[in-house]
Amino acid sequence: MTSNDRVPHKVFGISGWKNSGKTGLTERLVAELTQRGFRISTIKHAHHDFDIDKPGADSYRHRQAGAAEVAIVSGTRFAIMHELRGSPEPSLDEILSRLSPCDLVLIEGYKREAIPKIEARRLDARNGAPLAPDDPHIIAIAADHQINDTDLPVFDLDDTIAIADFITSATGLCN
Repeated sequence: MTSNDRVPHKVFGISGWKNSGKTGLTERLVAELTQRGFRISTIKHAHHDFDIDKPGADSYRHRQAGAAEVAIVSGTRFAIMHELRGSPEPSLDEILSRLSPCDLVLIEGYKREAIPKIEARRLDARNGAPLAPDDPHIIAIAADHQINDTDLPVFDLDDTIAIADFITSATGLCN
């Protein structure tokens, strides 16, 4: 069973090693798919400690004081920061369950999740080892160089329209 079976969101992943072009591809896909009229959400997995708050800000001070969650709300957006405080990282399904309804969730990272994914490959990536041979959930490759050793569909990493067409077909969005 994949995340698509357990959560009421259609999901598609963009995986690859650091500097493989995942973020740029995700950004271009969001722009292309929203231009086509789809409501797109994204999830980005970070492998390091990150903070979206700044020391001295009111919300930062609330978190430092021990708040489990801090919501920042304005007339244009809101964000909820949840402090794990030693608890385990939530699963992808837990994060998906917190998202509002949308047509598709693009998931950047989460290399090991059992979701349909495209593997991004760049010659400048930190690691050049292909992921697809060991991951049956990778259903296509997007690369900035020639790929010959696969039966999977291969796209130019910059061919956003063709990749978006593939994703809408693979997820059933084009039906």
